[in-house]
Amino acid sequence: MHQTFHRDRFTWLAYLSLAFYGYFLNVLGPITPFLKDELQLTYTVSSFHFTAFAVGILLIGLGGHLLIQRIGRGRSLWLGLFGMSLSALVLMIGRNPIITISASFLMGLIGSLILAIVPAALSDGHGEMKAVALSEANVIASLFATSAPLLVGWFAHSIGNWRWALGSMAFIPGLMFLIFGKNSFPTAVSIDPIQTDRSLPSLFWLYWAGIVLGVSVEFCMIFWSADYLEQVLGLIKAGAAQAVSLFLAAMILGRVLGSRLVQRFSTRAVVTISIIIASIGFLLFWRTENIFMGLSGLFITGLGVANLYPLILSMAINAVDGNTVQAGARATLASGTAILVLPLAVGRLADAVGIRSAYGVVLLLLISVFLISQIAGRTDSARQPMIQ
Repeated sequence: MHQTFHRDRFTWLAYLSLAFYGYFLNVLGPITPFLKDELQLTYTVSSFHFTAFAVGILLIGLGGHLLIQRIGRGRSLWLGLFGMSLSALVLMIGRNPIITISASFLMGLIGSLILAIVPAALSDGHGEMKAVALSEANVIASLFATSAPLLVGWFAHSIGNWRWALGSMAFIPGLMFLIFGKNSFPTAVSIDPIQTDRSLPSLFWLYWAGIVLGVSVEFCMIFWSADYLEQVLGLIKAGAAQAVSLFLAAMILGRVLGSRLVQRFSTRAVVTISIIIASIGFLLFWRTENIFMGLSGLFITGLGVANLYPLILSMAINAVDGNTVQAGARATLASGTAILVLPLAVGRLADAVGIRSAYGVVLLLLISVFLISQIAGRTDSARQPMIQ
């Protein structure tokens, strides 16, 4: 039976909160070259900004649910929004790497409360339609994330100050608070302390591994595809950097399509199709010698990868029987692990064997996501009759 999906004030607050987080997660890469030049940093020290952000994500993934349980989702969300905003302002005015790296850490630590809260709250608020809510939330987040490098470049060239890419967005939480107010969370998403003390089922951890691998594919493409296009296919540096926008644009389109497909087909079927599309696109990107085919493959890969995170996350939260607070925090841990470990691992491997050979890791990740999704799907199917 076809259900109607309703977006209330809480839904829009959740969507915009995740978009705000996505913007600042993706702005760090484009501003790093400017920080490197202005503060005269080495490549290693400049990379610590993103590492510090990822460590903040990991810490929230480990213990964020305890804070959320203590002060509630509403207060935790506003803490995440305003804390990330203030940290971004510190990064904006920082003229010392200790300050700027510390600000990046605080952005990841405080801001990732948003990442821990929003998926769980949307899942509780929309029930069986959670896959639609999570897909739509990630569509909007992708739009904001794609605007980050564009704004950095625009401010750098138009007024000669890239720092306004941070400052111009820092006021957003204040505007959101004026529009939505502090009492935006419905009582339906209140927290049960007993649930947060229960351990998560093994099925959740299967899906958790799938989230790690899916996010790893996404960030390996975002981090290293420009270098691959330059080194292997011969694009100039500026052109290769701009070509990454093809992947990001494809992810937006993929998530728009995914949010519609899950209203007609099972979430698991859409995930399987997405993995197949991503694999076909990546093989085209990875094995061709032709620039046009390589760019086409990059776009198709983004189209497939787009729905891996939101839809596998939806299935993971569905497996916890109500313990969404802890599940949301642990899902954040999965994202932090993927962002911190896999792009760095591919970079190290590329130093040893070259970028083309190293990129084969992405195909192994996609195969692993497929196998995990199939195993988890059969486990989930076997579980359903037992809980009915």
